[in-house]
Amino acid sequence: MPGENHWYALRVRPRYERQVAQSVESKGVKVFLPVYRARRRWSDRVKELELPLFDGYVFCQADLSAKLPILTTPGVIQFVGIGKTPVPVEPSEIEAVQKLVNAGTPAKPWPFLRDGDRVRVDEGPLRSVEGILLSTERDDHLVVSVTLLQRSVAVRVQREWVTPLRSWLRN
Repeated sequence: MPGENHWYALRVRPRYERQVAQSVESKGVKVFLPVYRARRRWSDRVKELELPLFDGYVFCQADLSAKLPILTTPGVIQFVGIGKTPVPVEPSEIEAVQKLVNAGTPAKPWPFLRDGDRVRVDEGPLRSVEGILLSTERDDHLVVSVTLLQRSVAVRVQREWVTPLRSWLRN
């Protein structure tokens, strides 16, 4: 609907996420570029970098009746959607990713998971965030997905903090 500001995902040129976020924000549009810290090794040194959690994507909260200034931003390829129709990101998914980033807990990109046990975090800084529990040999991770992008983010959690949701409540 015109006049409504939903969160949308913008597909952007590779490694242009930061520039696009700054340019779109300078046009008065609210943007969200979730990042994580990663160590990269070169032959002569190791460096810690801030990289986008969703490489190739920037989120913006916009009224689609004024989408032309966003689309004409250098580095923007298109709004993510069906054909040429932008589809908003689920509000609960964008809120969960924002909560993960603001919690200060180390997060990293993770392969998109469609099946698995859905859980809710009941304790700690991620209280009330829902996602998929993934257990490895060493750790448990909460995986939060953005369905529209088919991308996910994982953060380490303590198993005793999470409560399984009933399978009949799955989306």
